Amino acid sequence: MVAQTPPAAPPQAVFRAGVSAVRVDVQVEENRRILRGLTAPDFIVTDNGVTQTITQFGHENEPLSLALLLDVSGSMQTYLKQISSTAREALGHLLPGDRVAVMLFSLRTAVHEPFTDNHAVAARALDPKGFQSAALGAGTAINSAILDAAKYTIEDQQSLPFARRGRRAILMLTDNFSLNYQVPDEKAIQALFAADIVFNAIVVGKGHKPPPIAPGTYTNPDFTPADVFRIADETGGEAIRVERAGEAFAGMLERIRSRYTLLYSAPPAAPGTFRQIHVELAPAARARYPKAVVRARSGYYVTRE
Repeated sequence: MVAQTPPAAPPQAVFRAGVSAVRVDVQVEENRRILRGLTAPDFIVTDNGVTQTITQFGHENEPLSLALLLDVSGSMQTYLKQISSTAREALGHLLPGDRVAVMLFSLRTAVHEPFTDNHAVAARALDPKGFQSAALGAGTAINSAILDAAKYTIEDQQSLPFARRGRRAILMLTDNFSLNYQVPDEKAIQALFAADIVFNAIVVGKGHKPPPIAPGTYTNPDFTPADVFRIADETGGEAIRVERAGEAFAGMLERIRSRYTLLYSAPPAAPGTFRQIHVELAPAARARYPKAVVRARSGYYVTRE
């Protein structure tokens, strides 16, 4: 993924000054097929353009904490039923010890099922019949929901023994129609960087990527549409547009689970600095997989202890 221009202001802690390792979750696919079996020498990682030595490498061996963030606004009921019908099969792609939470949002956000490693319980929590009691207001606030999910995920991780902490991801189901009050995409991206979370989305219905704003067009900075495609890209995840959410749900969970973890020693950097990360296949691996797509987050912030 080509590194993007960083958000304007640093968030709270991501990798603190003095922390020894930077961690990057990486997805590799070719023709929508997940590529397994790659090794550390198959990757090149740069930090602000300088190649780094990968000190630790893993694939599917870390526990996963996954927050399922479901848009329950009126237009989403058909799609919620679709994922409910495939929930048990879809969650079968997770491993024992992986933890799942179910969060609901429209104008506000609520935890519907706290993080659990009982995947049968999580599957039952995806029954939309149980969503009716959630009084979350009229409207859809995607970026505010992302902030809430990031906060909830990191607080949950801090309650766990260190050995049980691992990768963190959010999977959102939405139609991507949202108008956020004072919560632009940059703020959501910052929160995800701060919590070391990969964001993914299944976009349904008439949902689409917001068109670019024409030069010279006035926009109210307090009211901005969300772009889950951009947010996913910046954090190393993916957003896909589908007609049937149920068919996509299992595939997305499998793809989230089947990621590589790369660690390298953090270069010296001043607090407040945004550092760009770029991950690509090494030449020999690229020769084997010439059409491979590599997804990894675009960077991280260095902050004070």
